[in-house]
Amino acid sequence: MEIENDVGLQSPDLVTLCGILKVCELELVLLGKQGPRAHADSIASERAIYFTGEVNFAFRGRFALPQGWCLFGFLHHTSEDSWCHGTSLGSGMAFTVFPEGISEFVLGSGSRITGVLVPQQRVVDKYLELSPHQPDVPVRAMSLFTLSDDERARALRAKIDAVRDRVLQAPNEGAPHDIDLDGLLESHLIAALSARAEDRPACSRGRRTHYLAVQRAEEFMRRNLRRDIYITELCNAAGVSERALRYAFDDLLGVSPNRYLSMLRLCTACKNLTLSDASRRSVKSVALSCGLWDLSRFADHYRRVFGERPRDTLMRAPPFEAA
Repeated sequence: MEIENDVGLQSPDLVTLCGILKVCELELVLLGKQGPRAHADSIASERAIYFTGEVNFAFRGRFALPQGWCLFGFLHHTSEDSWCHGTSLGSGMAFTVFPEGISEFVLGSGSRITGVLVPQQRVVDKYLELSPHQPDVPVRAMSLFTLSDDERARALRAKIDAVRDRVLQAPNEGAPHDIDLDGLLESHLIAALSARAEDRPACSRGRRTHYLAVQRAEEFMRRNLRRDIYITELCNAAGVSERALRYAFDDLLGVSPNRYLSMLRLCTACKNLTLSDASRRSVKSVALSCGLWDLSRFADHYRRVFGERPRDTLMRAPPFEAA
């Protein structure tokens, strides 16, 4: 299901889009009413995985890096409603993610991102080269920072742009030996270590409270996806009033709790249909496993969002990368 359109984006299935990181699963929940349109590619070598992407839809994302891997990259552009763990994201920000738990974020429509997955030890070794007298990597300080307009920031931007161009222009030409990984990693670490305090965004207490409420409510949704879920249960799980929960969801996701639950079920069904064997599972069994009891309504909603019937998704062979 990859339909070219007049702005250069495509309509990929969610499983293919979620597999862009290759070594870990990215989970997406759409936040808008339209289906996903994106352009995303990645290339791998023995030393790293390089990826870049652009999306025209807002989504809630989650992923967990496997032990021994580290992710760093750059947000070329994003909207003001984007965030990571409740902290606002903005265009021109760089990031570093270490393998510690689940990373949770929202990217708004029009976001463009480029990143590199590398063995964590490579990052540690390069850091020790640059700061031999400070053996502990400052993970928190490196997690998110805005690039200024100095020479170090410009050097990093130039290298990131070169990676993006390489991935977009020749994703199928084999291992990217022409990318200077050591120089790229060094530029990233230098920019991170030289960032000023005002370049590192902070999460306000109120935003943090909203994030934790949404997080607890969402975890309850995921644990109980097969059955009916009521707003009072979500409030109890989040530990807040209904008014506070609705305000938190609107602030962080731009949708109501019930709307988010509906899209979580729909995207989970899409993923399961894409990966299921049509000879072993039916559309009905997948829908019911996601708490979608009205099959006619489910089929209509699914077709409006993903542009095809649930059965069409089930009958199509699973994407090669996922298989």
